[in-house]
Amino acid sequence: MIRSVLCLTALVATAACAPRVPDSGAAAVMASQRAAQQAAAAQAPVSFGAPAPVAAAPLGADNQVVASSELAALGIGGAGTADPVGPPLSAIAAAPVATSNPGISDENNFDAVASRETIESDAQRRAQLAAQRQIVMPTAVPQRPADTGPNIVEYALSAPNRKGQEWYSRSIFASQRTFERNCAEYNSPDAAQRDFLARGGPERNARGLDPDGDGFACGWDPAPFRLVATGN
Repeated sequence: MIRSVLCLTALVATAACAPRVPDSGAAAVMASQRAAQQAAAAQAPVSFGAPAPVAAAPLGADNQVVASSELAALGIGGAGTADPVGPPLSAIAAAPVATSNPGISDENNFDAVASRETIESDAQRRAQLAAQRQIVMPTAVPQRPADTGPNIVEYALSAPNRKGQEWYSRSIFASQRTFERNCAEYNSPDAAQRDFLARGGPERNARGLDPDGDGFACGWDPAPFRLVATGN
């Protein structure tokens, strides 16, 4: 018994005299343990899974979370609530496309024609079209009647002067009032010039249609006819 007590006392004394482990040694031990853990984690297989969806809670006007019971009272949420965005594109049926139109001919569609026509029917149809064909033979150009009145085109090309250039003498009694009144009876200057020539113009000034003596009645102008004839 006494020997056991003496041995225990000697052990305690020895432990008390042993040098303490410095703090730097403890830090080195912890660093080595941390490196071992990191190496083990690097060798372990990594699994990349999809993150769990996070449902955002609805907020009210004051940025406070709105209870689901309040949303249900307003008709928001739940199975009966309509999607504000609308149905998915896959649920929208495509509008039917018209593949046939009775107003459009399908004569250029080989399959459509071949389904209803045969060689015999095509020959019969061509024979019907040939029977309906009419051949119009050319005829002689109709002759212009001899008595058609003065030719104002011919007169425009043969007149020696231009519009406004006096070429014929006129009576001093020809008045502007008579000229305006009589010219108003014609529907065009061409009609006035044709009647003027038929009444003996340009030498005679019947009805006072040419008071300035240029040979052109009611302001008729031969320039357009001359321009066409010369091509200038």
